[in-house]
Amino acid sequence: MTRIVLGIEYDGSGYSGWQWQTHQRSVQQVLEQALSKVANHPVTVLCAGRTDTGVHALEQVVHFDTKTERKLHAWMLGGNSNLPDDVRITWVQQAVGDFHARYSAIARFYRYVIINRPIKSALLRKQATWCHNPLDADRMHQAAQHLIGKHDFSSFRAQGCQSKSPCRAMYFIDVYREGDKVVMDISANAFLHHMVRNIAGVLMEIGSGKQSINWTAELLEVKCRKLGGITAPPHGLYLGAVYYPEQYGITKHPVFAKLPAGAKRHD
Repeated sequence: MTRIVLGIEYDGSGYSGWQWQTHQRSVQQVLEQALSKVANHPVTVLCAGRTDTGVHALEQVVHFDTKTERKLHAWMLGGNSNLPDDVRITWVQQAVGDFHARYSAIARFYRYVIINRPIKSALLRKQATWCHNPLDADRMHQAAQHLIGKHDFSSFRAQGCQSKSPCRAMYFIDVYREGDKVVMDISANAFLHHMVRNIAGVLMEIGSGKQSINWTAELLEVKCRKLGGITAPPHGLYLGAVYYPEQYGITKHPVFAKLPAGAKRHD
């Protein structure tokens, strides 16, 4: 068996998330169907991190095993020709050693995009979250720095989160303004269910002046999701990149090529 690794870009607005659903369309479903046609046998893909309904990916990483021999570019060209226009394979390579898309990852990067103006966007209504209240991006950035380091993120996890531990190692969070957009870039060894969206919701409350800059630190201390404010909408969220140890030689998008400082394997 040969293990093939793919980089996948998708607009999640038309899908019920990454994972197969019985009666709803998923990204995993359309990708497996496309690759199965190229392989001439059923293909099952495993991803670095499942995304929820409406969430996008700038670079999801997946792998699959196959007995079919194909040139690497044939997987890309054949897969893309069978995929809908809102899902694309952006790179393909053969796995090295014991590579696993999920378990070999040492860090993830997400981006959250907010349109911050009085009027909703007609063009980005499914690609960004809208907030009409003026947001202070500098204030949001300052508040976010309390979250860097290894913490118990119980106040920022969904109540239905199935992770065994609420502790995660946060490498960086940057919040900045680009015109009428406020962008949050965030990286950690891994994320709890809804963790990025809950952090975005908290920072939006702080950026609008409804909460103090120290609210993030206070929430870390109380370890209670009920006190953590709203969960920001899914359509502003993008899985940006997944990072692996160098020996696996995984291709990176140039924008996200630099490994976050402090990232290492957490077994």
